[in-house]
Amino acid sequence: VLDWREITKLQSTYVEALLAKRDPADGRVRTRYDQAGTVTGRLSSSEPNLQNIPIRTPLGRRIRRAFVAAPGHVLVSADYSQIDLRVLAHLSGDKALCEAFHAGGDVHARTASEVFGVALEKVDKEMRRRAKAVNFGVVYGQTGFGLSHALGISQGEAQEFIKGYFARYAGVKAWIDGTLKDAKRAGRVSTLLGRVRRLPELGSKNPRMRMGAERMAVNTPIQGGSADIIKKAMVDLHLELLKGKRPGRMILQVHDELVFEVPKKDASALAAWAKGMMERALPLKVPVVVDVKAGSNWDEMEALP
Repeated sequence: VLDWREITKLQSTYVEALLAKRDPADGRVRTRYDQAGTVTGRLSSSEPNLQNIPIRTPLGRRIRRAFVAAPGHVLVSADYSQIDLRVLAHLSGDKALCEAFHAGGDVHARTASEVFGVALEKVDKEMRRRAKAVNFGVVYGQTGFGLSHALGISQGEAQEFIKGYFARYAGVKAWIDGTLKDAKRAGRVSTLLGRVRRLPELGSKNPRMRMGAERMAVNTPIQGGSADIIKKAMVDLHLELLKGKRPGRMILQVHDELVFEVPKKDASALAAWAKGMMERALPLKVPVVVDVKAGSNWDEMEALP
């Protein structure tokens, strides 16, 4: 039954829907981007939505394989690495978190090492899984209840893990507390480049509405900051591409990833250029890293140096 559900959803939501939107003149699918479609400032895609093409299951990834480059060309993907966590490190200035990014390597393993108090080489998969969940849980305002559900542990265990995290990353906790205090006073928060989100629900007498607004107050500067960075990068890249000195074109934006169509012989050069432009778009207190890869279709891509 579950297999049937997956197949029928892929067939109706993606295969049939994408084929219906295909331009008969060139076989391409073109999406519509909305600047104001999300509260965090990220672009949203519709008619069709190309930001939710499956990636997690082998069958779903076959949908991505249908997105192919023109003859003689390849697709180049440039993807910001852990950009939300890097923005959190920048905003909070937390010493331990900033040091983790400056040191490079696996930030989730480093977090596990810090929180569990074990040597980095002794961090196992379960420790890393819990650390990763808390790292991203902080970004999305996850509670002990939410973390316990995500990890399959008791709420008490989850709460203790969060407590240990904030004890080690005190700068993150201080930033969250300060952000909430300022947001409640001003009734709004803002992103790195000054985009404002008003949150009148912070003064609500309804606990659920008020807690939801508190999560948004913490989440918006982080995700909104990530949105600022990729939008700034897109503008910079677009202006350079307009000059016509570089082959290729930007064809797709999916969350923290930009996709280009490039003549095969120029793929490495354009990838290196795009990577540099994106990493310098909006400097942070920690290194900004972009991973690049290329391939004949959107699924089968190999990392580029």
